[in-house]
Amino acid sequence: MQTMPKKHMCRWLLPGLLGLVLCAPVPNTYAATVEAGFSPEGTALQLVLKTIETAQQEIRLMGYSFTSPEVARALVRAKRRGVDVGVVLDWKANTGKNNNASKAAMNILVGAGIPVRTVSAYKILHDKVIVVDGRNTQVGSFNFSRAADRSNSENVLVVWDDPVLARSYLNHWTSRWAQGTDWKQTY
Repeated sequence: MQTMPKKHMCRWLLPGLLGLVLCAPVPNTYAATVEAGFSPEGTALQLVLKTIETAQQEIRLMGYSFTSPEVARALVRAKRRGVDVGVVLDWKANTGKNNNASKAAMNILVGAGIPVRTVSAYKILHDKVIVVDGRNTQVGSFNFSRAADRSNSENVLVVWDDPVLARSYLNHWTSRWAQGTDWKQTY
């Protein structure tokens, strides 16, 4: 049996291999984009509200202080358009006797059918996160409060269209949700 000379083998083999490489499936890539907002300039709250308003299926919010009527109303609007909304908050920062604004905001959510849980397992639950539709993740120093919007120097960062990052934060949210206690309306 005669063997094909190397020169002829390369002539036939290389184009075939190149064809296989070009036909190979390409791994999914994500076109993640990043957007930042700041307060008290006003762009932080605008970006938080934009994040909530883009939701089509699911919102998972985790926060330390929750007194913002604007954020509460945006979450209620999302719920009314059929979005599954869940909220985890720090227990101490939101349930004390002097925390009437927090209690009112949580009551608004629960009254609209949005489950809210408070977590007391830590000295403080200091996360400030929103995950939307398993793809978009908002993080930063911004508490969901009027002070964060109007008085404090705060930041918000949204990573759009990165499901890997979103999954990481959803796992964290789920672990805190499991440690929480359901908030019951106080009026």
